Amino acid sequence: MTEFESIYNQYFRDVYSFVLSLSRNEKIAEEITQETFFKALTSIDKFNGSCKVNVWLCQIAKNTYFTYLDKQKRYGTNDISEEISENNIESMIVNKEETFRLHKVLHSLEEPYKEVFTLRVFGELSFKQISQLFEKTESWARVTFHRSKGKIQDLLREE
Repeated sequence: MTEFESIYNQYFRDVYSFVLSLSRNEKIAEEITQETFFKALTSIDKFNGSCKVNVWLCQIAKNTYFTYLDKQKRYGTNDISEEISENNIESMIVNKEETFRLHKVLHSLEEPYKEVFTLRVFGELSFKQISQLFEKTESWARVTFHRSKGKIQDLLREE
């Protein structure tokens, strides 16, 4: 287990609870928590130890959450390209045109992003199950899913 995986396992619940207290929405809290750990992973070298790890992570989470709120205000929550999540995927599937649009964008994604997104959203597999399929860590599955959502959002915006 890497040092980052250890941090993830130790602080995931704390960060999730913190974001849940801010958002009062489980799905949003999960998304923001995933994004927080992704940002922490990409900037771990900037952590200088001047505060506790959980304080640093919660600061990232708070900033990420407020950025999320700003985007919601700026683009409105009805803009499908701004928030691709498991919640609204179901509503997209009901609308055949939106379903085709999503599949068209998904088809253009490279692997493993396409498969991880498909397994998570359409296959309804847990991150643990996805990690076992790819013989990777659960953290890898979460980060890959988060990245695939970002790529899909970008492609939908470009359309």
